[in-house]
Amino acid sequence: MIERKQFRRILLKLSGEALAGGEGFGLNPQILKYIAQEIAEVHALGVQVAVVVGGGNFVRGETFSVAGGIDRTVADQMGMLGTLMNALGLQSAIEKAGVQTRVQSAIAISQVAESFIRRRAIRHLEKNRVVVFAAGTGNPYFTTDTAAVLRALEIDAEALIKATKVDGIYDKDPKKHEDAVRYDTLEYSEAISKRLAVMDQTAFTMCREHHLPVIVLDFNKPGALVKAVQGQDEGTLVGGE
Repeated sequence: MIERKQFRRILLKLSGEALAGGEGFGLNPQILKYIAQEIAEVHALGVQVAVVVGGGNFVRGETFSVAGGIDRTVADQMGMLGTLMNALGLQSAIEKAGVQTRVQSAIAISQVAESFIRRRAIRHLEKNRVVVFAAGTGNPYFTTDTAAVLRALEIDAEALIKATKVDGIYDKDPKKHEDAVRYDTLEYSEAISKRLAVMDQTAFTMCREHHLPVIVLDFNKPGALVKAVQGQDEGTLVGGE
């Protein structure tokens, strides 16, 4: 039986596309403000919040490599720089919402962000600062989903919350199939065996091996994040086993 509960420390995974809003590219100031306010509301509850942000609104490494004829390693490194731009924008927006925020990067870029140091990141959280992790894992061929799981485990987060455009995980794309069925809870093995395209397989496997709960929710729904961290029935909870 998979049970919902309140969380004291979470890691929020945001896609780069989410920061672009309906524009598909770049950063949307109003979306940044909305995301910052949602994070600030959770922070006000006493929940420690870390964030991993993607970079697909600037460069998606795998796609860009194929379309642009650029070496995959180089394309992924360009994507890492995209996540850094998103992280800096998010930091500014969250601080305008009244919450101290630090950016830690997996690649060295000391003039604009701290390098990732696990103990320092945990200390920031203990001091009630939001920490935004940029540049994925710092390595090509690894998605920011995998980076989110890795950072969640490193900072001892109690759950990983993945922000999406739908209210949970479905057995098929609800935008294309009217008969799509939404899961309230789901076991890791089922998510992996059915290859549900919410997180990549490496990320799901890591979650299962280390018993890290995942909540997939609609971040465009105001208050959804607050409800999820309070243990209310919001989004799809992946866990068990």
